[in-house]
Amino acid sequence: MNSPVSARLAALRQAMQQHGVAACLVPTADPHLSEYLPGHWAAREWLSGFTGSAGTLLVTADHAGVWTDSRYFSQAERQLAGSGVALMKQRVAHAPEHLAWLQQHLREGDTVAVAGDSLAVATQRQIERLLGEAGATLRTDLDLPATVWAERPALPKAAVFEHAIGHACTPRAEKLARLRTAMRKHGATHHLVSSLDDVAWLTNLRGSDVECNPVFLAHLLVQGEGPATLFVDRAKLSDALVAALAADGVRIADYAAVTDALGELGDGDALLLDAGRVVCAVAAAIRPAVKRIEAANPSTAFKARKSPAELEHVREVMRRDGAALVRAFRRLEERLAAGMTQTELDVDTLLHEERSAQPGHVGESFATIAGYEANGALPHYRATPEAHSALQRRGLLLVDSGGQYLGGTTDVTRVLALGETTPEQRRDATLVMKGMIALSRARFPKGASGPQLDALARAPLWASGMDYGHGTGHGVGYFLNVHEGPQSIRPPVAGGALVALEPGMITSIEPGLYKPARHGIRHENLAVVVEADRTEFGEFYAFETLTLCPFDRRALEPGLLNPEERAWLDDYHATVRAALGPLLDGADLAWLERHCAPLAG
Repeated sequence: MNSPVSARLAALRQAMQQHGVAACLVPTADPHLSEYLPGHWAAREWLSGFTGSAGTLLVTADHAGVWTDSRYFSQAERQLAGSGVALMKQRVAHAPEHLAWLQQHLREGDTVAVAGDSLAVATQRQIERLLGEAGATLRTDLDLPATVWAERPALPKAAVFEHAIGHACTPRAEKLARLRTAMRKHGATHHLVSSLDDVAWLTNLRGSDVECNPVFLAHLLVQGEGPATLFVDRAKLSDALVAALAADGVRIADYAAVTDALGELGDGDALLLDAGRVVCAVAAAIRPAVKRIEAANPSTAFKARKSPAELEHVREVMRRDGAALVRAFRRLEERLAAGMTQTELDVDTLLHEERSAQPGHVGESFATIAGYEANGALPHYRATPEAHSALQRRGLLLVDSGGQYLGGTTDVTRVLALGETTPEQRRDATLVMKGMIALSRARFPKGASGPQLDALARAPLWASGMDYGHGTGHGVGYFLNVHEGPQSIRPPVAGGALVALEPGMITSIEPGLYKPARHGIRHENLAVVVEADRTEFGEFYAFETLTLCPFDRRALEPGLLNPEERAWLDDYHATVRAALGPLLDGADLAWLERHCAPLAG
């Protein structure tokens, strides 16, 4: 094999041999354990050729494999073919996960290497325990991929900017004061924050170091008494911004100086850190004399609960985003009717054009997924100039897209009927819709978690012997990452934490169904948890749907909906019509009214 991947793997194996390393682990991670990475840390993608956002590469002298989940099986099979890298399926019955596989194939005395700037403290402990059982050892001081990556991208240099108080709503000094209150409850004198969205939220700053995510590379060290220190490339900040931060008790230090600052802590200091959100290369600088307090970042829970002021901005953003979608979908429909050639790439272009015209728009919140027919069955499909499909006036088009606005982040999926559809397609789309409606209408007691509600969305599919392989809902940031914790709606996981859904939390509701080589269905709205009522059994919560965009009822089989489901869909469309109508006119308004009409029959 003469592919770039095989040559890169050969170079890596040579470096492994030179350092006496039996296995090299390459996770999808950076020093902030981000979901989406700057190119500088995309070593797993560079070495394997697999471009999905989730996966772990494991290389030994005679084996290389990428472990990834069902969202990416088809993509990984295509991208890894002929590369010398095997697809290793995660969360599949009787298939070992990467650490279990590693443990089975190691010999006593073997060494495993992984770059310490891409490995969480908690994960380091887990790996060391498993390796110890096999008589092997872990080295985190060797970044072997970096030694063979001659053209590794530089660190991003984009400017950092203020998220103005008109949209940020809460001053950073107030956020830091709230954080210090939480620190005192933990008995901490210092708190290290490495997760980029937490840093951005706490400081009311935004950037563009990560594609589609308005964050910037930085660490934040907060003292209980005294200034906070933001470790960031000073060249990214204007003098005025540095002065504004200083006025709020935030000083600037070099990005790489975080380990020096941690090394200066000593007797009497107690450092709060999240072992799942801090890498071991940074934590290694902490001296033994420092008391470690390991707990979730308090800011993660703070930012998950949007304030009433933030939610007002989000509701207005949803109106603007919905109007943009209506205009884009109407234009697509008219182009196809006129016989113009349209592809999946054109869908992305139309959405970008219409969103860009909206006030406060900054960019996309993730790469648009426009999958026609069989491509819709790939949950994280992305059309490229080299590989995409032309649209026909038949079948289904799945469009999953979102925008970043100063007043919020959107994420919406619609399935469009481009013409004649099959009974199977309409049945499948309706079963998924039934699950979406069931979860959207749910009432649940205070303290309930997403895993406890997940089955509501799956039940209609289960009744027909079908299911989907991804979660049903993820948290969404406020002009931040489109995927945000701590809440999620997904099947229960053994040992997994059950995070209660609380008022102010925004989550997606997005059940799906995927039939390889045939079609894919996913309906998605964003919703916020709200207080519903109080009874003798306690407080109950509900979901307020935030997303405002019609569903294409031509893709549905209305006869499969019961009266309550039909009423929910009609009520939703009436709400969409009332909210978006004042923003539209002419052909766009006519399109909206046609798609928001009550179900017939």
